[in-house]
Amino acid sequence: MNCRVTTASLRTMMVRALSFSAATALILNPALTPVIAADYRPVPQASASDGQMNARFLSLGVGKSIVIDLPRDIKDVLVADPKIANAVVRSAQRAYIIGAAVGQTNIVFFDSAGQQIAAYDIAVKRDLNGARAALKQILPNSDVQIDGLGEGVVLTGTVQSPLEAQQANDIASRLAGGADKVVNSIVVRGRDQVMLKVTVAEVARNIIKQLGIDLSANLNYGTAVVNFSNANPFTAYGRNLVSGNNLSTSFGATPTVSATLRAMESAGVVRTLAEPNLTAISGESATFIAGGEFPVPAGYACDPTTHVCTTQISFKKFGISLNFTPVVMTEGRISLRVMTEVSELSNDNSITLSQAVTSTSVNSLTVPSIKTRRAETTLEIPSGGSMAMAGLIQEQTKQAINGLPGLMQLPLLGTLFRSRDYVNNQTELMVLVTPYVVRAVAQKDLSRPDDGFAAPADPQAELLGNINRIYGVPRRADPARNYRGTYGFITD
Repeated sequence: MNCRVTTASLRTMMVRALSFSAATALILNPALTPVIAADYRPVPQASASDGQMNARFLSLGVGKSIVIDLPRDIKDVLVADPKIANAVVRSAQRAYIIGAAVGQTNIVFFDSAGQQIAAYDIAVKRDLNGARAALKQILPNSDVQIDGLGEGVVLTGTVQSPLEAQQANDIASRLAGGADKVVNSIVVRGRDQVMLKVTVAEVARNIIKQLGIDLSANLNYGTAVVNFSNANPFTAYGRNLVSGNNLSTSFGATPTVSATLRAMESAGVVRTLAEPNLTAISGESATFIAGGEFPVPAGYACDPTTHVCTTQISFKKFGISLNFTPVVMTEGRISLRVMTEVSELSNDNSITLSQAVTSTSVNSLTVPSIKTRRAETTLEIPSGGSMAMAGLIQEQTKQAINGLPGLMQLPLLGTLFRSRDYVNNQTELMVLVTPYVVRAVAQKDLSRPDDGFAAPADPQAELLGNINRIYGVPRRADPARNYRGTYGFITD
């Protein structure tokens, strides 16, 4: 059997043997494998951005080094900035590149003929091995990478919650020397959604009592006429509420004495209940508003040519508003920043504006006030737990007695010369918050307020006075329920 080995096949076998030896050495001891400049694959007309041919990028930490093996003997070395990195040549074809300070520079190696052997773009960054170990220890279930960028650092990867992202950001901020030097690009996977249920409950009670007697008399003594008048105002409540509850009488013929008894007692109860619900992603803010706006005069604008003035109108908001920012923390706890407000129109502190249109007519406008209950705070609650974030118990009592000096202090007859105004206001307010960690559900599991509502037909509305038909959707089999009392209809 003849075996012919050509020069080309022998060269191929030698190249394969060398490649196998190099790969075996790299696998067995990768940490000691130097960077070989002969591995470069020259590309015609290719140059780096700084003008060096086939420049290779190297990243080093401060105080770290790397071994470079070159294919030819080194004659000269060019270091652009020795303060950033330096090159140490220990043998004819081996050099050591050492990082000195944070920054960027380049290093070029030349042979004895002045030809470029290799060029390196060096980026010296912070030594982040300690930060990587700390992140791995504190956040074992997260995938967070930290890399240097000039004087700062960049965080990438994914975490399970915003709290873990904040912890990684705090570690990087301490390492970089400030939060402004950290670029946080961490992605939170599976961000939780929080539904906040707020209950604003208020009960206000007020009692008003007004009692007064007005006396007027005409006394004639010969040619002298004496007119006596005693009218006592009500000042505690601020205005007279007994204009329709008057009892008048007169005594005598020649000396006429008239008495008017004014008496009124009023008791009122106001109940306010608001339950706004809102859902937001953990770490994001959400706002809910249900209300309206009412017009308020803001001034007058006059035309200088026609001298005609018009009233400028602005609008003020009132109603129910809710704003909150949830952050889901560990162990199912939720950190909440909540601001809730319930406002309504009130005539207690209203004002009346009057404007003369002509010499005999006056336009008047009453501007109401706004009664507001507002609470804003930051708290931490477990999912499904409730907390009273605000409460108010207020009791106000006002009493005023007005009358004729001297006579009003008489034990029994003094009642004829004085008036009594008594006001008692009691208010109890509570704001409850309940957060839930929620997830989306199927549409068939949700219900709307108008489910089952059916408008009545004309005969039912006209003849029977019904405002709607049977409360229930036709041809839908509802699950069996145990109801108590009258159900199935809405009675007006």
